[in-house]
Amino acid sequence: MPLFRTSLQTACLLIHPVRQSSAFLSMGRVMTTGLPGSTHRPPKRFSLGTLLVALALLAACVAQAQAPRAQRERFRKSPQPNIILIVADDLGYGDLGCYGQTRIKTPNLDRLAAEGMRFTQFYAGAADSTPSRAALMTGLHTGHGRIRGNKPIALAQEDTTLAEVLRAVGYKTCALGKWGLGSAGSTGMPTKQGFIDWFGYLDDVHSQNYYPTSLWRNERTFTLRGNLYGKRTEYSHDWFTKASLNYIRQQEIESFFLYIAYTLPQANQERQKAVRDGLEVPNDHPYTKEPWPQAEKNKAAMITRLDQDVGRILNAVRTTRLDEHTLILFTSDNGPHEDGGNKTAFFRSAGPLRGIKRDLYEGGIRVPMIARWTGKIPEGIVSDQVWAMWDLLPTLADIAGAKPPEKLDGLSMVPALLGKEQSEQHEFLYWESHEPGFQQAIRFKEWKGMRTAPGKDLELYHLVRDPGETNNVAASQQEITMKLSDLLKSARRESPDWPLTSTSPSPK
Repeated sequence: MPLFRTSLQTACLLIHPVRQSSAFLSMGRVMTTGLPGSTHRPPKRFSLGTLLVALALLAACVAQAQAPRAQRERFRKSPQPNIILIVADDLGYGDLGCYGQTRIKTPNLDRLAAEGMRFTQFYAGAADSTPSRAALMTGLHTGHGRIRGNKPIALAQEDTTLAEVLRAVGYKTCALGKWGLGSAGSTGMPTKQGFIDWFGYLDDVHSQNYYPTSLWRNERTFTLRGNLYGKRTEYSHDWFTKASLNYIRQQEIESFFLYIAYTLPQANQERQKAVRDGLEVPNDHPYTKEPWPQAEKNKAAMITRLDQDVGRILNAVRTTRLDEHTLILFTSDNGPHEDGGNKTAFFRSAGPLRGIKRDLYEGGIRVPMIARWTGKIPEGIVSDQVWAMWDLLPTLADIAGAKPPEKLDGLSMVPALLGKEQSEQHEFLYWESHEPGFQQAIRFKEWKGMRTAPGKDLELYHLVRDPGETNNVAASQQEITMKLSDLLKSARRESPDWPLTSTSPSPK
């Protein structure tokens, strides 16, 4: 019985404690003993007190394992589904087979799309990692959020996150991977923003190193000993997958929100500058024999590795019989990069779209979104619903029966997810970027407005006829251009942390 096995292993950990344990991470160590890079060994001695506590826990485990099966069945029929939100890092709109990719193998994500719903007009919160994740967590776009760029600014105590909203209605909450919304000791740490369990990288720069010597486990550092003294044997992505699988397998009678913020296929920019090896991956399987540049082999291997581990997560949900009680969402934080010596044109990573990461053209902000909820979301559906990352908070709150904060930019997209008519629609979607300079973008119905610098003329594109944004029609569509210009004036609030440059005029 899974519950008894989990509790038994926890009791064993009390007898043989590891230095840094947790409900999911300690289990990972027990279950991964002997794998490459595993250098952790339990101490050989234990105290009488520890033994007594362990025996008491074992007795409790037996009683728990004998609990009526009906309790677990009631959980599976609860109106609050489990929620697993998987966010890739720098994965482009065209990097998956189900979005038109023909050279990189992604069978598990393709299967997820076939078993659920694939969205063709879902947008990231921003064209870069940190502000995009802030929009996801707070339900505010970059014209209203506290974090609008890559400055080291943390979420504040008064900010309300998706995790806090779900936790308030009884969800267990766990975040794994990349955070980016608050450094050590700040109010923005995951454990101070609604997550009970947290394991990963706190900041963006650290997250680019796939062989770090340490990660964060709640509010303490966790040493990866296989990477000490110049060794490179513990791949951080693998740890996040192990922790994800262990966490899912432990859930028996409480709904959970699991946020898996993978770092694949992000590049290590510092390593690329130093040794021209910015796309870190243990091997380039299954593309070793392809006649491609090495950077492209590595990128493809990273995406296929990501796909394989999503497949393992899907299998874990299935084997724990949680399929019909679990909503799974998969997306990316922004468009594809060229930071590792790769070229996005090689795989057509942005698909038919213009631009890449850090661009507010479609290729920088339109990203994959796949949703599966067995028995609830129709299978094999392709939806052209227009929505964005700041819609995730109100949408998931609606699904969980929680009340979202007031004055969000996001809307609940539950009807669209369930294949029904989505009556409530956005008037417009808005983005702004502050690196390297101030830019704005707006989507209004089928129209897209782009301002590449303060004071510059607005570019205008018709996304239905011209998804690649190749034909600027601002001159011939002056009425629409003026309307989008007016919307841009009211779309943002001034922020002392994110000002326009003093020498630049306000956007016209």
